[in-house]
Amino acid sequence: MLSDWNCLSDETQLLISREALRRAVAAFAGQAEVLAAQIEAGILDDRGGPDALRLLAAITRVADDCNAMKCVGNA
Repeated sequence: MLSDWNCLSDETQLLISREALRRAVAAFAGQAEVLAAQIEAGILDDRGGPDALRLLAAITRVADDCNAMKCVGNA
């Protein structure tokens, strides 16, 4: 599989990587929202608060905003 990845153009690799990151952020933020709801419903013990989880989810989503991200340098 690695050899297949290396055959892709840099632009295609970047597109695939960004989409994978976007999906990971969506899943992570979604789980934070679910945990917050479970805390509020009394299913889980409140050990930091649902507001903190929602803030984490919001920050993660903002950081993933493609318009807010700028490519700098070479990787």
